[in-house]
Amino acid sequence: MRPDQTLVTLQREGTRITARTSEPFTQEAAAGASEHDHPYSHLTTPLRQRGLSCTVEYGLSDYIVHAELPDGSALIISPPQEPPTDHPPGYPESWLVSRGHPDDSTLHEVIYDSEPDGPHARHGGSIPRLLGAIDTRLDQLGLPPRPEPRRPAQKSGADAVLHRAGFVPVVLFRERFHRLPSGMTDVIEQRQMVTRAVHILQAEGFDVSCDPGLLDSSLPPPGDQELSLGDRLGHLTQSIQSAAHTGEVVAALSELTAPGDGVLQRLVESLNTTADWWEGLGEPSDPHYANRLRYIAQKLDAYALDIRSMRGVLADRHTDHPGRLQAWVGQVAPEEPAASRVAAALAVSPTARRTTPDALPSASAAPPSLPPAPPSSAPGR
Repeated sequence: MRPDQTLVTLQREGTRITARTSEPFTQEAAAGASEHDHPYSHLTTPLRQRGLSCTVEYGLSDYIVHAELPDGSALIISPPQEPPTDHPPGYPESWLVSRGHPDDSTLHEVIYDSEPDGPHARHGGSIPRLLGAIDTRLDQLGLPPRPEPRRPAQKSGADAVLHRAGFVPVVLFRERFHRLPSGMTDVIEQRQMVTRAVHILQAEGFDVSCDPGLLDSSLPPPGDQELSLGDRLGHLTQSIQSAAHTGEVVAALSELTAPGDGVLQRLVESLNTTADWWEGLGEPSDPHYANRLRYIAQKLDAYALDIRSMRGVLADRHTDHPGRLQAWVGQVAPEEPAASRVAAALAVSPTARRTTPDALPSASAAPPSLPPAPPSSAPGR
């Protein structure tokens, strides 16, 4: 695995085939972790995110997390030490968190105590309760908050490939991965899906580790990948980001909100069509999911009308954006009219040329589109 690349590992785990994504290795992460950190990363990682320097040291009978605070004091996060207990590393039956100062013996406070006779005994070894109590005290001490979590773009990109390849996401308390559909039990079909996923991941530049027994060597790699429908819609976002005139943003919103064949209405039709198809699948729960899809489609249909109305308000403004106009100086020739930039926004839209469904991305790049559905019966169409 190269230091700057995300690794996707596909393997058989019991009765299921999983795909697990590992973030790129960084020197910063290595510098902040000790050799004993791994079983305690669920504690040290959130503490480091709040700016604390952490070490993991061995106490009387178990490891202890030591976190230094900016004022020179330190948090001691400890499992029961005496008598020792038998538990998985980093997951004891209770916790004791205290704060002290090496140069001030008068500073000693107990922040959290979930031992059997402690005030938080009812929480036992709960990690969320432990971290919640620590966060509350750090807030009181004026430490900066933990930054909002943001998944690396590479890891999200791998998720998108696995999603399009047919894998199902699994989100648990301490892990997140993908797996093949539980109803896919045919070994040949499993190998075909895994092989397609591996080919696309490699074509997208990801490092891939896969058990050779899960691959179908007879399946050729796909040809050149065309842009997915989502990527093509992403060009609308780019045109809005670089827009200097309301007309350019209106052009993008028009493709989303156009009555009859706008992107949002086509999405509503696809959801309703999926609901009709799902309802007749034969399981008792199928009508529930079908009705849920129809409810979401109805809400989206109403929002589409609202967005279309706001698009009209913006169209009436028909003016340059005062904060963006100067950015175009030196980038757009003086003689180039604003209309040409609007045309450029339309040119990248997947529906700008009013093409037939055959002009959408090929099946090698995205799932096949659903057949056209009857026009929506919602009012206002």
